[in-house]
This record gives sequence, C-alpha cells and structure tokens, in this order.
Amino acid sequence: MTASTITLNNDVVIPAIGLGVFQTPPEETVAAVVAALQTGYRHIDTAAAYGNEREVGQGIRESGVPRDEIFIETKVWISDYGYDETLHAFEKSAAKLGVDQIDLLILHQALPSAFDKTVGAYKALEKLLADGKVRAIGVSNFMVEHLTDLLAQTDIVPAVNQIEVHPYFQQPEVQAFDREHGILTQAWSPIGGITSYRESAKRSFDEPVILAIGEKYGKSAAQVMLRWHIQNGIQVIPKSTKPERIGENFDVFDFEVMADDIAQIDALDTGERGGPEPEDITLETFGRPIPEA
Repeated sequence: MTASTITLNNDVVIPAIGLGVFQTPPEETVAAVVAALQTGYRHIDTAAAYGNEREVGQGIRESGVPRDEIFIETKVWISDYGYDETLHAFEKSAAKLGVDQIDLLILHQALPSAFDKTVGAYKALEKLLADGKVRAIGVSNFMVEHLTDLLAQTDIVPAVNQIEVHPYFQQPEVQAFDREHGILTQAWSPIGGITSYRESAKRSFDEPVILAIGEKYGKSAAQVMLRWHIQNGIQVIPKSTKPERIGENFDVFDFEVMADDIAQIDALDTGERGGPEPEDITLETFGRPIPEA
C-alpha cells in the first residue's frame, strides 16, 4: 500500500492527507479539527485569509493530541507580502494558532502585478526557516512562470506548491514542473468540491466513471478520488465539517486503485479551472487586511 506520509525536499515528513478548513466558519472549525484529530488525521491546513486560525489552534488544544504529533500548515495572504510584512504575518498567525513554530508556512498566491513583493515575502519565509520559526516553506497557486521567476531570485526551493487539482482539472504542466524540482504538489479541492458551485457544469461526485470505480472497490467517489491523488504522489487536504465525512475521507489506506482505473480518471481532465485565474490576482481586487492576533 502507498505510505501514509510523504517526505518533503528538506526531509521534513508530512502526512499524505490532511484536513482543510477553507470556508469553514470559525464557530464550526474547533469541532471539525477535534473530529479530524480524533479520527487519526495529523495535518491541519488553514490560512490567515480564512479567518479561523485561532479556532484551529483551539481545536488542536482540545483534541488531546500532543502538539508535536500534529503538522500545522498556514498561509500568508497577499496583503502581507513584502519582507518585513511577511515576518510580521508569521507572528500574527503563530499567535492566533497559539504555537511558537509552524510546520509549513506558504505564500497563498503569486502576485504577478507586484512580483517584487512576492519575492520579498518568500525571502522572509527563508529567514523564518533559517531561524527555526518554521519547519518548511512553500507556495500556493503558483504557475510554472511564477515558480520559474521565484527560483531565479531566491535560494530555497519551495517544499510544497498547493494548487487546484481534481479529476476535472489536473494541471499536468504545473505538476510536471513541481516533480522536476522536487516540489510536492498539494491538492486543494482534491475531490472536486469546487465543481459543486457551478450551475451548469458536471460535479465530480456524480461522475459515472468515478462512481463505477468506487463500486468496484466498495468505496465512495470521494475515497476513489483521494486514493487517485495519493497514488500519484499528491498530498491532499479534503475539507468537511461532518464527522462521518471526515472519517470517510481518511479511510483511504486499505485499497489500491489499479493502473487501468487510474488511467480512466486521468482521462477526465477538462482543463477548466474552478478557482480564480492566478494572473488576475492583484492587491486592488483581492487585497484585504489581515487582523492582528
């Protein structure tokens, strides 16, 4: 069976599956985190822009699971890009989470219209890594051109690039670049939850190919999709607030999807992005202040 952990390019170990809390209301976050950790999850993915870091920290403390067994990931929002601003963003996030050290700190988006700020922010991450404030650093929603520019101007290769990946949108070029440079591709919306928000588009949960594969293995569509990612070497962060769904999403290490079924899922790629176009991210349209701790 595929291992339940992945070793990053700096030898830090990350669980293959974590709980995402994007769009999880603060009042529901504590219970979701507790449920996940008591189920067996050991990775929680949040972000400054989600507005629930404080509740993630509370959930971790209430879970009874020792802090040193939990991998905490959070993200710096574009409003806090720039060297000094990002150093302060770490302090804000660490205080809200109630921790001294963050396991993985990443930049939430590339900022193409002010890439100098993006580079300054990443250099701050390098400083935080050197000082032991974080254990690993990375990026999110960076395309090949953004990664190429970043690598040319900084010293440390990102450990992770968190991007939208699910059967209907696979971003093979970005995945290939990540693999070539030893960057772990981390999938947000790994079971295609974002496809549910469109009125006319297909939903990955209803995809006949995936449902048929699930029936073959006695697994749900979500479990098949998560297993597909993991067998392809992608780390996944499905999100849910329902304990039964949180448990179902974690129950993916007792079966393997055969190569011909993997190929069927690979063939579902439509190339249609669900999230915003990375090139459209600007401070004018997406900037918003991140509150102090």
